[in-house]
Amino acid sequence: MDAKFDIQDLNVYWDGNLLLKKVTLRIPSCQILGVIGPAGSGKTTFIRSLDRMNELEPGFKMEGRILLDGEDIYAPGYDAVTLRKKVGMVFALPVALPMSIYENIVYGPRLAGIRNHDQLGGLVEQSLQAAFMWDEVKDRLEMSGLRLSGGQQQRLCLARVLAMEPEVILLDEPCSGLDPISTAKIEEALTALKKKYTIILVTNNTKQAARIADQTAFFLMGELIEIGPTDRIFTAPIHKQTDDYVTGRFG
Repeated sequence: MDAKFDIQDLNVYWDGNLLLKKVTLRIPSCQILGVIGPAGSGKTTFIRSLDRMNELEPGFKMEGRILLDGEDIYAPGYDAVTLRKKVGMVFALPVALPMSIYENIVYGPRLAGIRNHDQLGGLVEQSLQAAFMWDEVKDRLEMSGLRLSGGQQQRLCLARVLAMEPEVILLDEPCSGLDPISTAKIEEALTALKKKYTIILVTNNTKQAARIADQTAFFLMGELIEIGPTDRIFTAPIHKQTDDYVTGRFG
């Protein structure tokens, strides 16, 4: 299967401290990669490297290569804005904009130059459908996004990313503060979305990774300890550290 991302010998430093060490892996297209590991293991640093968000922070330095569809995203001349249109991010804390549901969705497309009302309306419906949210809000699109529940706001954030029509979706613990019903809706949406998108999901919930990830990567102290098909990682891990973590004995 073709690799969407090909990460080669990735080292990441902050203020001279090595946070990721020689990380090498290939991420297939149209699958969900679950990224697990204890706090401070480098999971968030890893996915923020994939859309170059780390470089916005002072003291950041990287070594190695990250290829997206065969192109080095850190090569001189590779445009970060273009990259972030291809690679969307959903954060742990839902950040609905202080405007209507409709305006939340069309904010990005408008910045990208789309002005046609019918086209914007189609993007709103398409994105909310894909986030499994359309039926809940189709009659109140003018309501403030801030009035939605936490779970709905997180799906609104997902819909906002989808409206930009990316190729990759990064999610950094998107269900960490959500109830089980909201979590199930996010997982249902992601399972459907992988038919079209490459999805990289950082989660502290090993059961969530076991439920929806096609492959799982286990990070520990900045190193990629193990990666493989999720069913093998959770039933017959190669490394004892992985086994200890997924069975709750880690620590």
